[in-house]
Amino acid sequence: MIRTLEDIVKKAQNQSKMTLAVAAAQDSDVLQAVIRSKSQGIIDAILVGDENKIRKIAREQNLDIEPFTVVNIPDLMDSALEAVKMVSAGKADFVMKGLLDTSILLKAVLDKEVGLRTNSLLSHVMVYEIPNYHKLLFLTDGGMNISPTLEEKKNILINAIAAAKAMDNQEIKIACLAAKEKVNNKMQATLDGDKLKQMGQEGFFGENVLVEGPIAFDLAVSKYAAEIKGFNSPVAGEADILLVPTIEVGNGIGKTLSYFGNAKSAGVIMGAKAPVVLVSRADDAETKLNSIALGSIIAAAKQNET
Repeated sequence: MIRTLEDIVKKAQNQSKMTLAVAAAQDSDVLQAVIRSKSQGIIDAILVGDENKIRKIAREQNLDIEPFTVVNIPDLMDSALEAVKMVSAGKADFVMKGLLDTSILLKAVLDKEVGLRTNSLLSHVMVYEIPNYHKLLFLTDGGMNISPTLEEKKNILINAIAAAKAMDNQEIKIACLAAKEKVNNKMQATLDGDKLKQMGQEGFFGENVLVEGPIAFDLAVSKYAAEIKGFNSPVAGEADILLVPTIEVGNGIGKTLSYFGNAKSAGVIMGAKAPVVLVSRADDAETKLNSIALGSIIAAAKQNET
């Protein structure tokens, strides 16, 4: 079982090398992350974007981009479409956001002709390595779906489970977060958590997947809190995946883990034919590298499914 982000990088290094297509690659931080990933044997890459700007950055930053194919497409939408098209055509295995708005890349991902659209919902999955938690913690969805319905939460969980399985999790424990453990008709998160738990008990999410809900954050991550409050569940203090009720909750938990909890992280968008690596400009180089490694592992897992 993978327990650290370093384990993710090692797994990516030891599998078949994936090829990454970078949309609008004229970004210094992204180029540095791609070069580091290449030097560590994680990926090959195709840089799509404004070639003059890409090479200018490389010269100014003393970055070696000679091992990469550079495809000159200055227009942002066209560069996104081309990067996505490369994945659809089998020339690349997954795609990464460069210097363009997330909405532009996602529009390309969902393009009916060349995109990576599936019947699934797109959702964001973050993976955190937290100093005082004993394993990796998956958080979803704090980046895309604003106030998901029960049906959308079901699909968000399916995506997160696929990511966790790619990380070699043999048993996956899911906590459907709410403010309390008792079902309350005035609190939609408790109603949805209860229904998702029932679906888990009926085997909807597959074997060795345990769903608990509704459950508060403290009980999901602390056996001590669960013991004090008399809450008995195999998920209590052992959660692998936290399903949040709204984007604000996920965004707040994630940033709290990063800024106050000294957590390291990686993140991808799931639900397309291939993972989409999305990094914030505020993310450090390590986070970007971890995200590329995570994307490469999920891309390889998807290929093994077919």
